[in-house]
Amino acid sequence: MMYQSIPRLRPCRPAARVAATMTGAFLLAGCASFSPDGGMAPVATFADITLGKDVAVLRTETDTQAARGEVERLLKRPLTADAAVQIALLNNRGLQAAYNELGLAEAGMVGASLPPNPAISLSRMAGSGEVEIERKIVANILSLATLPARAEIASQRFRQAQLMAIAETMRIAAEARSAYVRAAGARAKAAVLEQAQTASGTAVQLAKRMGESGAMNKLDQAREQVFHADIAAQLASARRGVDTDRERLVRALGLWGGDLNFRLAALPPLPARARAQPAVEVDAIRRRIDLQIARIEVDTLAKSYGLTQATRFVNLLEVAGISKTTRGDGDSVTERGVEVEFQIPLFDFGEVRAREAEQRYQMAVNRLVEKAVNVRSEARNAYRSYRAAYDIAAHYQREVLPLRKIISDEMLLRYNAMQIDVFALLTESRQRLAANAAAIDARRDFWLADADLLMTVNGGAPGAAGSQSSSSTIAAAGEAAGH
Repeated sequence: MMYQSIPRLRPCRPAARVAATMTGAFLLAGCASFSPDGGMAPVATFADITLGKDVAVLRTETDTQAARGEVERLLKRPLTADAAVQIALLNNRGLQAAYNELGLAEAGMVGASLPPNPAISLSRMAGSGEVEIERKIVANILSLATLPARAEIASQRFRQAQLMAIAETMRIAAEARSAYVRAAGARAKAAVLEQAQTASGTAVQLAKRMGESGAMNKLDQAREQVFHADIAAQLASARRGVDTDRERLVRALGLWGGDLNFRLAALPPLPARARAQPAVEVDAIRRRIDLQIARIEVDTLAKSYGLTQATRFVNLLEVAGISKTTRGDGDSVTERGVEVEFQIPLFDFGEVRAREAEQRYQMAVNRLVEKAVNVRSEARNAYRSYRAAYDIAAHYQREVLPLRKIISDEMLLRYNAMQIDVFALLTESRQRLAANAAAIDARRDFWLADADLLMTVNGGAPGAAGSQSSSSTIAAAGEAAGH
């Protein structure tokens, strides 16, 4: 049902008053403007402080060429974990798409801060010797009245978009670091297996000659042969893993063509001591990007709920300044007035919209509380995994490998003194290689846990960089081949 009123007024130009009133409101309304950097300042600050890296938005050809030059410079040297992260932040086009979403959010914020555009209409009707000309300017008063609240909500949405861009930056950085660790670890593991295959091949040839001379029975020959076969299968699997992990790294860095010829640096050594983080829960609650996004969501919905309550009964209110001129028989009559149009809530009193807004707000509050609980648990678990991985890797580095070296040196002395045969020496060599392979796995798992901890405390839930300890079958095969 519509209600219209066109009062006849004295010629005091009410349409001009309406236009002047709306113009004054437009001038008083604060309009947001586009930032010079497209809202990237918080993203760049986060990358610099948390990651120690630079980010860039590739808007122009100059930006693209500058980023390309830095990527080429980093690829000329053996690739390290830090270099891999920096290349990903400059070259990953999925990350650039996330920055484009930030630009879209800024455009939405600027658009939401603008007053509603007035509508102007002009009609002309002729008949029976009369000509009727009607001019109308219409503006949505409700949209204008709620402009400050809507602009504030849009500003918070833009802040959410900035945090989402930060979260995506953190995710890409963690993905690149984890992919590098896996690729470097796989290459080191394959190198150890190649050494083991060389040693086992020598043992097989020696066993074959001794078998031909009758100095070795078939059982011992079969043990040497099966060990060599097992090592060959492990090496084939490891080489396939090297290719897979390298391609994962290539995707994370956004490389193709001639850039695929990069060289990997060695897996980083363990730090001198593990990172101490007694307040890991507090750090995660304070830093987690997804928690900050959830908090803004709650605040935004609270403001939106208040706005819904304020406008629940009037969802359309327009005011129009009208000027109508009628001409006929040489006379001209001008009528001026104001038209107000709004909906009468006979059926929908706004309760549905108010209830929906309230439930969305309560849902956001519950999600925020749930996330805060989960963040604490994830932070504790990530730090425990990090510390356990460090202790295991340090145990291999400080205990197992030095002892294995002592045993190997002593076995070599006994072999030179002809106190043991060559097969005992080869068996010890296999066991030492097995220990080296396990130590590489432990070091890889530590750096993956380190990447997960950084992601858990700062960015969001840990990604696919979780530790996967792989038990080496070299040791088992070596023991089976022992004499």
